[in-house]
Amino acid sequence: MDRKKAGVPLVCHGHSRPVVDLFYSPVTPDGCFLISASKDSNPMIRNGDTGDWIGTFEGHKGAVWSCCLDTNALRAASGSADFSAKVWDALTGEEFHSFEHKHIVRACAFSEDTHLLLTGGLEKILRIYDMNRPDAAPREIDKSPGSVRTVAWLHSDQSILSCCTDMGGVRLWDVRSGKIAQTLEIKATVTSAEVSQDGRFGLVKSYNMPCNVESASLEPKYGNKFIAGGEDMWVHVFDFFTGEEITCNKGHHGPVHCVRFAPGGDSYASGSEDGTIRIWQLGPATSDEQESPPNANGKLKVNTVSDAARKIEGFHLPKDGQPEG
Repeated sequence: MDRKKAGVPLVCHGHSRPVVDLFYSPVTPDGCFLISASKDSNPMIRNGDTGDWIGTFEGHKGAVWSCCLDTNALRAASGSADFSAKVWDALTGEEFHSFEHKHIVRACAFSEDTHLLLTGGLEKILRIYDMNRPDAAPREIDKSPGSVRTVAWLHSDQSILSCCTDMGGVRLWDVRSGKIAQTLEIKATVTSAEVSQDGRFGLVKSYNMPCNVESASLEPKYGNKFIAGGEDMWVHVFDFFTGEEITCNKGHHGPVHCVRFAPGGDSYASGSEDGTIRIWQLGPATSDEQESPPNANGKLKVNTVSDAARKIEGFHLPKDGQPEG
């Protein structure tokens, strides 16, 4: 397959330091929204289609490592090096509550029902906060074996996925018992993880990457492409089934720290060390691609960085969370 160059992206300025996390909301009656985390301490929310700036959440005193929006894009959350996770009113920009921690917060995620906020970081503790009782003490899940890098809710908020910065492996936690239900061994540390929008697990492949990859994202509509970004400063588009590179997007002037597909799958965003966000358009799907949906069991994709293998690795779980041979 001939590698193609992408069109000119929408370049979103505003951050004064590296952009380290991106998160798209689902499509809402008002459209979809994109929130970004940066080392400049100021998360920003934008129109997910045009990249137009909507607002900045001001209040953190240190680098912001993680950000997310709830299902309705009414609240935003951010995790920071100032030892706090903050929840914001996404309409007004006002701080709803600040949850104090004892170390850097690297990850945060709203539950699907929007009532809970999950945080993790260098304390090696997963905490669950009740948005209906923000002043109440959080529930603490059993001690994580390493510093938490990324978290996600699964199985209708009955399970939690976590990955660590200082050790390999992906852990699946049972929320009810607060214990690790399954550990999937991966040699390299996992730098980001993303679950398909149907919320179920399925086939995962492994690909040789052209560079050390820091982030990847799967096309949500057909599951036939994925994007990856890393130290070479480019955003690569690959065929999910063959692993062939389809497009190479050049434009960033520093390593790419985060990439995310928009919920409709027609565009994707990248955040870089250069402080910019770029929104790239994906070419229209062919009739063959539209007739080749992803595995019926869904997908879980895990992104890793490995100096030796330079691979994106993963695993396969059925819906009940038990490993498949």
